[in-house]
Amino acid sequence: MAHLTKLTDTYTLSNGVKIPIVGFGTWQTPDGDVAKHSVEAALAAGYRHIDTAAAYGNEESVGAGLRASGVPRDQIFLTTKLWNGDHGYEATKAVLDKSLKKLGVDYVDLYLIHWPNPIKFRDNWEETNAGSWKAMEEAYKAGKVRAIGVSNFRAKHIDALLKTATVKPMVNQIFLNPSDLQPEVVAYNDAHDILSEAYSPLGTGKIFQVDALKKIAARYHKSVAQIVLRWSLQHGFLPLPKSVHDDRIKENTELFDFELSHHDMTLIDALHGEAGLATDPDTTDF
Repeated sequence: MAHLTKLTDTYTLSNGVKIPIVGFGTWQTPDGDVAKHSVEAALAAGYRHIDTAAAYGNEESVGAGLRASGVPRDQIFLTTKLWNGDHGYEATKAVLDKSLKKLGVDYVDLYLIHWPNPIKFRDNWEETNAGSWKAMEEAYKAGKVRAIGVSNFRAKHIDALLKTATVKPMVNQIFLNPSDLQPEVVAYNDAHDILSEAYSPLGTGKIFQVDALKKIAARYHKSVAQIVLRWSLQHGFLPLPKSVHDDRIKENTELFDFELSHHDMTLIDALHGEAGLATDPDTTDF
């Protein structure tokens, strides 16, 4: 388990790059002032890891928030992602440059393929992923990205990628919370030295209604969100909580003054299906 003492503690990726153990998510955060302010608030609260994506439509506002924060660029770990319609070598090169421009940065710390098998490329997903990955490897070697990885990939998708890859994925960002531990995917990631990042670490809001979690939270005098984020860290995952409320943004950083017992970890592990399950990447309609 990583040193769980503060928000800016890091995991080390397979290429030696250090990544802060909690990231601030911006999925479903509206573009404009809301996204800009939430990023500023997150950085003010001590986050140094910000996660966005081309598909979120808020890269410009996230970039504005980074600049407005006054935190030096080299102290922030920034992630963005390749969207589904842009797979393939040439398209990936073009949209990565577009993302850098929107964010107003020279490089991102992590670039991910957002989904392995979009509907547009369902007949040749393996080939288009290989093309995207080649473009990402080139960007990595050129210093436009410090690490490369995938999102929502299952074992077979990564195995396919590894047939032609010269650089291994360093991260797999997946739907990961007490409602879906995705044990097969996590075991595969661990075996291949790939960090499991947890998007929707609080489920889809439904997690707050789970009685077992409310009881555990009451015992520790913590919020359900804090309990679930701490659980994620104690599993060695990297959670990416998202909020647009300053008080919640701050609350989600207060994870280091308590530890969940083995008994409570086991109780939480048993909540499968209580708040939604991961989407099957091979049957998505986008």
